[in-house]
Formats: sequence, C-alpha cells, structure tokens
Amino acid sequence: MKGEKWGIMGRNGAGKSTLIRIISGSEYPNSGVIHRGMSVSWPLAFGDAFQGSLTGKDNARLIARVYGVDYINMLQYIEDFAELGHYLSEPVKSYSSGMRARLAFAISMTIEFDCYLIDEIMAVGDHRFTEKCNVDLFEKRADRAMIIVAHQTELIRHRCNHAAVLHDGILTCYSNVNEAIHVYEHL
Repeated sequence: MKGEKWGIMGRNGAGKSTLIRIISGSEYPNSGVIHRGMSVSWPLAFGDAFQGSLTGKDNARLIARVYGVDYINMLQYIEDFAELGHYLSEPVKSYSSGMRARLAFAISMTIEFDCYLIDEIMAVGDHRFTEKCNVDLFEKRADRAMIIVAHQTELIRHRCNHAAVLHDGILTCYSNVNEAIHVYEHL
C-alpha cells in the first residue's frame, strides 16, 4: 500500500535478497505468481545489472531510455549525488562495488517508483554519503511504499511500520514491528 514501510529480517542465507529480487521481477519464483499493483524499483544499490563495458553515463542513458526519463536531468542528478567524478566516463567494469552501488542508488533516485526495494542499502558509503541517501530516500520519498531488508533492527524499528521474519522458507508477517524484532533476535 502507498506509504507503507515493511521491514524483512532473517538470518544470512534465509533468502531475503532472493525474495527482494523476485518482488522486483529480476528473478522468477519456482512456483506461484507475483502480483504488483504499483511500479516497483529494482533493489537499490544493485550494481550488478549494469553493462560492464559501458561507461556510467552510457548505462544511465540506457536506463533513461527504458524508463522514459530525461537523460540530461538524470545525468545532472547523478553527477551531483553519486560523487563519482571522471569515473562516470569510465567503463563500469572498472568500478569498485561501492562505486557501482553509488551509481545504482543515484540512478534509482531519478526514477519515481511507487515502491522502493532496499536490500542493505545503508552500506553504500561513508557516513556523510549514507546521510545523503537517507534524506533522498526516506524524507523526500516518505509517501512511497518501501520494503527494507536489513539485519539492523534499529533501522527496521525506526523506518518501518510493519515487519516480517523469513525463516526456514516461511515469511511470517507482523503488524507490530517490535514483536517481529523480538522473534528475529531469538532465532
């Protein structure tokens, strides 16, 4: 639903990232059907979707075309936000994982989705850059739905109004975030 913030917690290997990729449509479930009643982002900071031989700028141009976004405005935002400097003109295969994540996050913020998928996004960079991400994502897009996968229970407690725990292949939903955190902490 619009504006709802869901947190998903689970131990390493529980399938949280796989679930996020299935929700985004970048992976398909083994069975069943996914119904999306709104536009859904790819997992934020998911830099593996880039064409490695293309530059950061060329990858942005491609995504702008696919989503019908003005490339010039997108590029200006990316240059200001991602702080990649001359590397935007270099092939993405030469980027560190952190640089790819910064580019992916910046591109994501130029496309207005109804629901943002956040898979451990807070590890994108230094404290100052993380704060920039928080403002752009959580303050400027407070009216958007979000699904946040994280191990940081304080992030879930602070940002989410619902939570779920993924354990042994079963996603259990809780309307009380503190109850979900309690269950997660005692797995």
